[in-house]
Amino acid sequence: MSDKSYNYQVTHFVTSAPDIRHLPADEGIEVAFVGRSNAGKSSALNTLTNQKNLARISKTPGRTQLINLFEVEAGIRLVDLPGYGYAQVPEEMKRKWQQALAEYLQMRDSLKGLVVLMDIRHPLRELDQQMIQWAVDVEIPVLVLLTKADKLASGARKAQCDMVREAVLAFMGDIQVEVFSSLKKIGLDKLRQKLDSWFNPLTPQPSDTSS
Repeated sequence: MSDKSYNYQVTHFVTSAPDIRHLPADEGIEVAFVGRSNAGKSSALNTLTNQKNLARISKTPGRTQLINLFEVEAGIRLVDLPGYGYAQVPEEMKRKWQQALAEYLQMRDSLKGLVVLMDIRHPLRELDQQMIQWAVDVEIPVLVLLTKADKLASGARKAQCDMVREAVLAFMGDIQVEVFSSLKKIGLDKLRQKLDSWFNPLTPQPSDTSS
């Protein structure tokens, strides 16, 4: 049986939750998107799903401190994790979010992949590296998306991508690095292919219709 391709354009919002205790049942497959508050995470989700307002693009980065769940189809979900590293968020909120994030990454069994978004001009900052290390520690595969790739000429874009690919080898995990631009749709096909591959291993096989 050939791997299934998913139609991300039918993705719809399910719920927002402050922590994993308020999330729906831990079943099916989830892929989470995470990154610094200005990394272009909402834009990437909107581009992937071809929907302008699926993920709200906040005028004040770091304002949304909730886990947002979107369903592609039954049992297949995209998760928008709050942006990190924004200086104007109060310390207590940062601590609370860090705890919720750690719990989600370490305890959510349905999490099968992590998309870490970084501005291609400022990749692998300390919190980005911490996020990748967390994922590697719990054996979650990672796709690093170097966003805003349209801001660089093709030569500089390739150089940055090569540099990050070399740097992530040190984590010794399942990490793929690609360039991405929401504006120019650069890397959109690579993102879809990776999501399809993560969603396919546990795709329910046809069975009898009795329930």
